[in-house]
Amino acid sequence: MSKTTAKIHSIETFGAVDGPGIRTVFFMQGCPARCMYCHNPDTWSCGGGSEITIDEMLRTALRGKMYYGEEGGVTFSGGEAMMQGEFLLEAIKVLHENDINVCIDTSGTWWDEYTEDVIREADMLLLDVKHSEKDMFREISGRSMVGLYRVISMANKHNTKVWIRQVVVPGINDSEENIRELADFIHKYVENLYCAELLGYHTMGKSKYENLGIKYRLEGVKAMDSQKLNKLNNLLQERIVA
Repeated sequence: MSKTTAKIHSIETFGAVDGPGIRTVFFMQGCPARCMYCHNPDTWSCGGGSEITIDEMLRTALRGKMYYGEEGGVTFSGGEAMMQGEFLLEAIKVLHENDINVCIDTSGTWWDEYTEDVIREADMLLLDVKHSEKDMFREISGRSMVGLYRVISMANKHNTKVWIRQVVVPGINDSEENIRELADFIHKYVENLYCAELLGYHTMGKSKYENLGIKYRLEGVKAMDSQKLNKLNNLLQERIVA
């Protein structure tokens, strides 16, 4: 019985938006970034959440295995999952022993002695690219792009599949030029791209800021228009395959 534990915020079963197929998603507690559009600020603190063991994680994952099919599996999201790299390494090992695929959802804002090993062992990275320009990346996340470049470099080195995602916020990164720059960034740096997609900014997490007494930095910004988002997503796909 493993004594390794992690802090988690919540667990989602039958997740369909956090990697390929149907997945069990473990939302890890703790995040070094302070993204202006984060809809889960309650994951920021490393002291919050509840504790889970490797054995408890595996039992939960196995309950959904019959629904995973060929593409599904387990995703470790956050917060920033990479902050608990020692747990991730052991979790990936036991999940693979049970023929379960593993995705790691990361923003590239954390790096330590476990990160490269996690990238090497994972089946896929869901990589949240806040912005393709360094000053705007820092403005959005409060973090440098250095970690992002390191994560991409290690994914290239170990031939780990990468699923690029970017949240599109009106007035911040919703122009066609922003999307062309993202496509150029992907072409230049990502060698093993699985796919790329744009996600629309929404305001559903705003009430959490009020409850936590945290200033909401996007006050007054409306949710991303779905028609414009579709148009930008089409542009991204066209640019990626060009």
